Amino acid sequence: MINQITKELREHMPFTALGAVFGIILLIIFNGLSFSESYSIFYTLHPIHVFLSAFTTTSMYKLHKRSSFGGLKGFLALFLIGYVGSLIIATISDSLIPYIGEIILDLPNRGAHIGFIEEFWLVNSLAVIGIVLAYFKPFTKIPHSGHVFLSTAASLFHIIMALGSVLSILMYFEIFLFLFIAVWIPCCTSDIVFPLIFVSEKD
Repeated sequence: MINQITKELREHMPFTALGAVFGIILLIIFNGLSFSESYSIFYTLHPIHVFLSAFTTTSMYKLHKRSSFGGLKGFLALFLIGYVGSLIIATISDSLIPYIGEIILDLPNRGAHIGFIEEFWLVNSLAVIGIVLAYFKPFTKIPHSGHVFLSTAASLFHIIMALGSVLSILMYFEIFLFLFIAVWIPCCTSDIVFPLIFVSEKD
């Protein structure tokens, strides 16, 4: 399993870097957006990201765990893996890592903006819908690619909410690094590493 996880993380690095470049392009376009506009966009992208993360995490687990999911216990295990793997890790990706970046960059309007608390019903409901849909029809290819770009955009608009000054070239580079970290480690953890932890070699 460790070899598979390492392989998946390595293979996703170029795609994640492309996503971070996409984020910088969005930053150039949307830099100067007001806090309220950035907030609205963030809380459009973040819930969709949570949905795709829940769908992909649950799908990854179900497709790799070949043993039966019959009964309440099996479904609850799948549900908890999908829920934790999406909500908690998406929060790290979209909110906490960008927030750490905002603190380090000393951005004036920085804030954590924890989605499953600030917009409780919206974010949690989409996580549940993603899990249930994946239970009945799991697949991973399209959702993961969408997950990466959505996570990049959500992380970016979290940072844009905190902006209040002109960005230097160095700050663009630093934001690129934070976008890369915010997407690569949490998203691959959610979609790949986290669900596979619960799959034994005999599954």
